[in-house]
Amino acid sequence: MINIYTDGSCKNNPGRGGWASIIVRDNGRYVISGSEVKTTNNRMELTAAIKGLETTSEGEVVTIYSDSQYLVNTMTKGWKRKSNMDLWDLLDELTLLRTVKWQWVRGHSGVPENEEANTLAGKEAGIIPFSSTLTHLGPKGTARMVDIGGKTTTVREAVARGFVEIDAQTLSLISEGKIAKGNVFATARVAGILAAKNTPHLIPLCHPIPLTQVTVDIKVDEQNGGLEITSKVNTEAKTGVEMEAMTAVSITALTIYDMCKSENKGIRVRSIRLISKTGGKSGDLILET
Repeated sequence: MINIYTDGSCKNNPGRGGWASIIVRDNGRYVISGSEVKTTNNRMELTAAIKGLETTSEGEVVTIYSDSQYLVNTMTKGWKRKSNMDLWDLLDELTLLRTVKWQWVRGHSGVPENEEANTLAGKEAGIIPFSSTLTHLGPKGTARMVDIGGKTTTVREAVARGFVEIDAQTLSLISEGKIAKGNVFATARVAGILAAKNTPHLIPLCHPIPLTQVTVDIKVDEQNGGLEITSKVNTEAKTGVEMEAMTAVSITALTIYDMCKSENKGIRVRSIRLISKTGGKSGDLILET
C-alpha cells in the first residue's frame, strides 16, 4: 500500500504556482515538489496528484489524500470537467493502470503529511520563502525529488563499466560453463538488465525513466584476472541514465560474485564507474574510451 499526500498552491491565481507530494511506502517516505511560472491553483492540485502517481508502478495500490474537492470529487463523484483537460487525461491514464483510492481531507485539519505538502507547495509558489536552496532538500531537511518538468526531452545514453577480480581456476570454470549454479554470463546479464529497469526502486529520489535499450556485456580478461562488465543504457527522456547504467554494472557484478563464491571466496568487485554520457543540456561527457 502506498499513501500519497498532495497539495497545490498559487500566488495571485493565476500566477506562479507550486505543487508537492509526500509519498509514503512501507520502506520509507520521500517528497517531490515543483513550480510553474504562470498557472492556477486547480492545475497545481492536479499536477501534485499526477507527479505523485508517476513515482508508482503499474498495478500498485495507492491512496491519494488531498484537500481539493475539485480533484477528489471530480475523480469520485463525476463532477463535470470544464477545463484543464490535458491534466485530466493524463490523470486518467495513470489511474487506469493502478488501483487508486481518493480521500478528501479538510485543509489544515492537523494531518502532518498534508500540512507538510501544503507548506512546501506554498514555498514552491513563492508565497513562503524557502529555507534551503539544496536541490534534494525541502523544508525541515526533508528529501525531495528534483523537478525536471521544465527540461527538454532528448535522446540520452550512458555507459558504465566495472571489474570482477577472479582467480584463474574459477575463471576457467566460468568460461567452460561448469559453475554449479548455472550459466554465469546469462544469469548475470539478466540481473543487470533487471537492475537498470528497477533503479528508481533501489536508489531514493531517482526518477522513473522509460528505457529504450539496456545492454550488458561481460568479457573475460585473462591478463588482468577477471571479468570486465560494460553496460549501456539508452532513453528518450528529460533526465539522464547514468545511475541506471552503474546500477546495471553493480548488480551484474554482485550476481557473478554470488554464483561463484562457493568456488572462491576471495573474489573482489572493483572499479565501478561511469565511462560516458551523451544528451541533455549539459552536453556530452567522455571520461574513458
